[in-house]
Amino acid sequence: MSSRARAQILVYGAALGALLVVTEGVLKGSKSAAGLAPLLALAATVVATHRRLFRWETLTALLVAMILLIPIKRYTVPGNTFNLEPYRLYLAALAAGWCTALLVDRRVRFRKSGVEAPILVFVFAVLGSVAVNDGRIQALGVQKEVVKTLTFFASFFILFYLVVSVVRTHGQIHGVVRVLVSCTSFVALSALVESRTHFNVFNHLHPLLPGLQFNNPALAAGLTADYLNRSGVMRVYASSAHPIELSAVLVMVIPLAVYLLKTTGQRRWLAATLLCALGSFATLSRTGIIMMIVCGLVFLWLRPVETRRIWPFVVPAFLAISIALPHTLGSFYSAFFPKGGIVAEQDQANTGTADGGRLTDIGPSIAEYSMTPLLGQGFGSRISQRLGVVNSVKTTARILDDQWLSTLLETGAVGIVGLLWLFVRTIRRLVRRARADDGPDGWLATALAASLYAFAVGMLTFDAFGFIQVTIMTFLLLGLASSLVRTPLGAGAPAAPR
Repeated sequence: MSSRARAQILVYGAALGALLVVTEGVLKGSKSAAGLAPLLALAATVVATHRRLFRWETLTALLVAMILLIPIKRYTVPGNTFNLEPYRLYLAALAAGWCTALLVDRRVRFRKSGVEAPILVFVFAVLGSVAVNDGRIQALGVQKEVVKTLTFFASFFILFYLVVSVVRTHGQIHGVVRVLVSCTSFVALSALVESRTHFNVFNHLHPLLPGLQFNNPALAAGLTADYLNRSGVMRVYASSAHPIELSAVLVMVIPLAVYLLKTTGQRRWLAATLLCALGSFATLSRTGIIMMIVCGLVFLWLRPVETRRIWPFVVPAFLAISIALPHTLGSFYSAFFPKGGIVAEQDQANTGTADGGRLTDIGPSIAEYSMTPLLGQGFGSRISQRLGVVNSVKTTARILDDQWLSTLLETGAVGIVGLLWLFVRTIRRLVRRARADDGPDGWLATALAASLYAFAVGMLTFDAFGFIQVTIMTFLLLGLASSLVRTPLGAGAPAAPR
C-alpha cells in the first residue's frame, strides 16, 4: 500500500471518528455538539472530495451555487461595517488563490478574453467619470457609495477574467453550465412552491448558515405583502432581491437548459427548462416575458429548423401555466394591457415618488445628459430615494427603470459605447461560432448568445446593475462565452445523443 493511500485512510478514519463522536453528543442532547454538526459535515465533505473539489472549474461552480442558493444581502456576517456576505468572502478567497497560482503554478496562466478593447473603454469611462466629477461627488457626500460601486464592479471583472483563464475546455464550460442550470432549477421549483404557499424557503436557512445574520427582505428591501400583490396574485422572489431580478435570472438560464437537453438527451434538462419557464411566469414580471421572447427570436435566428418544431407545443404550454399558476395569465394581461394602454401608463408620473413612468423619465434624463455628455455625472453617484422618506443631500436622482439610460447619465457617451460594444462584440463572436458548428459547440454558442442578448434588451426595462445576483451571472456568462470562442471547434465536446 502506498504512502498516499495510507494517508487517505488515516484522514477518512479521523473524519469518521469525529462524526461518530458528534453524533453521540447530538443524541444525548448536547447543544455544542449540535452546533458543530454542520461544520463537521462540511469538513468531512471537503476531505472526501478534495481532489475534485479543488479543481478550478469546481471552485467556480461552487461560487455559482453560492450566488444562487444563499440570497445576497439577506444573510450577512454580523458585526462589520462592510456588510460582508458569504459570496464576497468566497470570491475574495478565490481571487487571492488565483493570483497566487498565477505567480507559483506554471499550469495557471492569465488568458486574454478577446474583448479587451470595449472593457478598457468602459473602465476608462467609469474611472474618468469619477475623476472629473470629484467635486460634485464630495458636495453630495456620496463618496462611500461611489467606492462601494467601484469595488463591486471590480469584483465582477475579476470574476470575468478568472473564468476566462481557468475554465478553458469545453468539458469545464459544460460542467459549470450543468451546475448553473441545476441550482437555478431548484430556485425555480422553490419559486413555484412560494407562489402556491407564500412560503419562501430561502428566508429559513438559519440552521444551515450558523453565524450569519438574517435581514428580513420585508423590512430591508420593502418586499411586503402589499408590494408583492399584483392584481390579486402574489409575486415571488425566491433567492433573488426582487421578482424582476428572479425573472431575469430564470429566463437567462432557459437557453442553457435547452443546450443541455439537446446535447445530452436527458429528460431532467427538459424538466429544468419547464421549471425555469414556470418560475419566470410566477414572478409576474413583464421584463421576464420580454427577455423570453428575445431568447426565442435568437433561437429562431440561429437554429430556425429546430425552433419551428416547438411551435405546436405553445398552446399546451399555456394550458400548463394556467393549471400550475392560476390567474397568472390574467395578471399578465392586465400588466401588458392596462386601462388606457401601456404607453399611457408608462408616460404617467407616479404620485409621491422621485420617478415617473419609463417614458416620462426620458425627457428629463436627456436634459441631464446634455449637461455632461462625454463622461457623465460620475459612476455610482446617482443615489435614488423616495420623496418624503429621506430628506438628504444624497437624494440626487430620479428612479430609473432603464439601466442603459442610467449608465448614459453616470458615464456619458464613452461609457455607453464601451458597454454596448462589449455586448455586441461578444454576441457577434458567439453568432459566428454558432453558424460554424451544428454540434454541441454551436448549440452552446447559441444558448449563450440568447441569454446575453436577452439581458441586454432587458436592461431597457429595469436597473439591472442594481441587482447583484443577475449582474454576477451576466459576467459569468460573458466569461464562459469568451472561453468558448477561444476553444477549438469540437475539442472535448460531449457526444450528441443517439
